Amino acid sequence: MAFKRVEPAQTRWRAVNAPHPVALVRAGALFKNGKLVERDDKLSAQVA
Repeated sequence: MAFKRVEPAQTRWRAVNAPHPVALVRAGALFKNGKLVERDDKLSAQVA
């Protein structure tokens, strides 16, 4: 049943065409409007 629901949805999914940001996201990097957000030490200490 899940297969039947996923199959039509695949036509609307967008392929990942930039695998390097995926690694950054998995590592915990923040992006805002598609741009990598640099964090200072104070902010990263508050988040952690």
